[in-house]
Amino acid sequence: MVSHVDLLQYITPVDWIVFFLVLAATLASVLYGQSLKSKLSEKEKNSPVELLLMGRKLTLPIFVATLVATWYGGIFGVTALTFEKGIYNFLTQGIFWYISYLIFAFFLVKKIRQHQAMTIAGLAGELFGPKAEKLTASLNFLNLLPLAYTISLGLFLQALFGGTLFINTAIGVTVVTLWSLWGGFRAVVFSDLVQFVFMILGVVLVVVFAWAKMGSPLTLVDKLPATHFSWTGGETIAATFVWGFIALSTLVDPNFYQRCLAAESDKVAKRGILISTVIWFLFDCCTTLGALYARAALPDANPQNAYLQFSMQLVPAGVRGLILAGILATILSTLDAYLFNAATCLSYDFLNLKKRFKLWHHHIALISVAVLSIFLGVHFEGNVIEVWKTLGSFSAACLLFPLLLAQWRPGVISQKSFCWAVSLGCIGIVSWRILNHIYAIAPIDEFYIGLLLTTIPLLPSFLIKKA
Repeated sequence: MVSHVDLLQYITPVDWIVFFLVLAATLASVLYGQSLKSKLSEKEKNSPVELLLMGRKLTLPIFVATLVATWYGGIFGVTALTFEKGIYNFLTQGIFWYISYLIFAFFLVKKIRQHQAMTIAGLAGELFGPKAEKLTASLNFLNLLPLAYTISLGLFLQALFGGTLFINTAIGVTVVTLWSLWGGFRAVVFSDLVQFVFMILGVVLVVVFAWAKMGSPLTLVDKLPATHFSWTGGETIAATFVWGFIALSTLVDPNFYQRCLAAESDKVAKRGILISTVIWFLFDCCTTLGALYARAALPDANPQNAYLQFSMQLVPAGVRGLILAGILATILSTLDAYLFNAATCLSYDFLNLKKRFKLWHHHIALISVAVLSIFLGVHFEGNVIEVWKTLGSFSAACLLFPLLLAQWRPGVISQKSFCWAVSLGCIGIVSWRILNHIYAIAPIDEFYIGLLLTTIPLLPSFLIKKA
């Protein structure tokens, strides 16, 4: 781990001024968003639709900004993966996901917006019943626990200021929790507007300066291991394609659904996802190239923060402040969204407080999620990729097939069948993980076990016509 002294020696007062100006702009954006609530009636201000979906009034620019910013919080995860395995990151964290985004835009947007649900668990409740809603909420909660992003924030603050990962994570998450408590989804969205600009600017500047100082990316071929330019990065095909299935979890992701349901029209949601996909592609190109340059320049650095260390050594004073602000914006824009939606999942869906939903219910849930995330984040010891793979497996393997099938062929899956198949998949994932760890039965990822056990009981539904 790079010490805070190593990084602080590169940061000048000008950098700190720029850094804190960006934070001030973020706060100003949140305040502006809150000021717009004055135009709403008291009933609208206190309604669940306003708190959870900003009144379903996301315009195209706001939709794109909040979707793009929310989806890319694990910057230390993707850059560490590139640092270690090269363009394998671009395949597993890029190309697989673009396919999912396009499927969502062209085939799911209209179907999702036909329903009156405000969450994906609520959609499961409409499609199957209340037991299915609670089961879906449980798995969504696992997927939404922002452990990867609390870890990323902790690593960022630790690299700057030193101290333990736990203390830095606790401080950072506390600050994010405070503004999420105050403004609801509206605060998340308006903070994303500023964070979107600086997260893009930050990764672009790293590539521009690296290209200028170290030469064209083509020169990296001679400076890096050959495996860094292999699409599998030395991994097996089966292990690589697990990421392809995990990417399909986008099709049942609560953050995607929330923004889709909050858009002011079907057209805004569809176009917004397509525009966002182009921006994500460019962002991935920049983070991948930046991490490859970092590997060439600092081959012995710690992968978890090599990108940050490289960036600080690369750019001049003033620009370092922008880079730091961009990295922080990338993390915060995702962390606040996941904290907010995990709290929604707990209070609104799982505890079934819809009819008597109050703001303080959501506040208590949000604080609980924040505390839980801080302590569980320590368990993974700063490994962002392991968090994604462990928690993402449940929703991707167990919810993907039944929820998609139910939307395409409503009525063919009963609530009992849904709950049985999803539960069987979850049991399979946990059991296989434990048994394979103890006995090393076979090199088959537990994801495939969960997907298989969830899908097989529902296959007859393909052959059943809706009554």
